[in-house]
Amino acid sequence: MKKEIGLAKVLVGVVIISIVVVIFTIAARVILVPSFEAVNGDYRYQWHRVANEQEWKDIKVKYQGGSYCKGCHSDQDAAVAASVHEKIQCENCHGAAFTHPENPKKLSIDKGRGLCLRCHSSLPYRPAPYNELLVKENRPQPVTTLKMINVDEHNPDMECVSCHDPHRAAFK
Repeated sequence: MKKEIGLAKVLVGVVIISIVVVIFTIAARVILVPSFEAVNGDYRYQWHRVANEQEWKDIKVKYQGGSYCKGCHSDQDAAVAASVHEKIQCENCHGAAFTHPENPKKLSIDKGRGLCLRCHSSLPYRPAPYNELLVKENRPQPVTTLKMINVDEHNPDMECVSCHDPHRAAFK
């Protein structure tokens, strides 16, 4: 003889299981997810996990920026500041300086053509006269446009630094 379960009992079982799943999910979230809080009541920009704040402060910054390099390399800094490369950080070409000058004593210099071509190669979506450079009075030749090169035609077998000085953005 089979005993039939009524629809009401099935619904009660589904509701009980649903309640247990919701309670379990809330409990797991409270236990597993770290708390986040607004620092100094600033709910716009300072919403983070305060418990690991010191961990983030202890991480050594990898990139230092041009002002870090200027202390020892003022001549190169002055040359770059007077050129169209003034907005480019030293570490874009020389690599991260986070342990320099201790280790390594000398940063690597990327002399590869690909580095220059990131900005100077002709691309179909970039206009031929690239008009984002402003005229500066202290430049020997004021520049208003950046001419792009055809990578297949403009000395494809040479490194750009063979002819061009990247610190001055001019011919050697």
